[in-house]
Amino acid sequence: MHSDHNASPLNSLPTVVWVLALPVLLIELAFGIGARGLAGGPDAVGWRLDALQRFAFSPDLMERMIGAHSYPADQILRLITYPFVHGSFTHALFVAVFILAIGKMVGEVFRPLAVLIVFFGAAITGALAYMLAPMLATDHVQPLFGGYPAVYGLIGAFTYLLWHDLAATGANKYRAFSLIGFLLGIQLVFGVLFGGGWEWIADIAGFVAGFALSVPLAPGGWRRLVARLRQR
Repeated sequence: MHSDHNASPLNSLPTVVWVLALPVLLIELAFGIGARGLAGGPDAVGWRLDALQRFAFSPDLMERMIGAHSYPADQILRLITYPFVHGSFTHALFVAVFILAIGKMVGEVFRPLAVLIVFFGAAITGALAYMLAPMLATDHVQPLFGGYPAVYGLIGAFTYLLWHDLAATGANKYRAFSLIGFLLGIQLVFGVLFGGGWEWIADIAGFVAGFALSVPLAPGGWRRLVARLRQR
């Protein structure tokens, strides 16, 4: 066996994946440094809370904006900034790992712009779907933050690619949904054991958006879909 000692330990991750993962890691690093008093002075301890207040998506705020027909740019941007701020180091770490792992598989097939559209399209769709939570719950719906809805969008894109490959080989294409089924199962167990809110609505919406956006965004997406429908 011969090994390439010059090979990258990060296995040539697509640049667009780093574009999405690095902000999560760097922001969390800044929070950690500030919380330990290594930078920023006394106010640095509250950097995480301040970031959540400024960048998290608030359904209540969005509803007030819609009611007032007023859409300040800094508030609309919350739809795409909330995936980069997290409630804890562990929260951010898991999101970063998913972006690097799933993003690599999607980014090796999709164009960089397509990856960005899937990521942010899922984030926006997840946030808007999360606004429906007050209609389903009697309790107050908390602001939405963290990258899971966007990550589920990448999982939706990966599922589409796997679904297409399985269908092309005549295998059971529904096996492509094993990953999302497994993740939602874990999420359900944790919700039952430790309690949880309505964030799963945003996650599922993000997955659906990622899968749907992959139809036109995947290489030859529309052409392959039309050809497959004509075969029926």
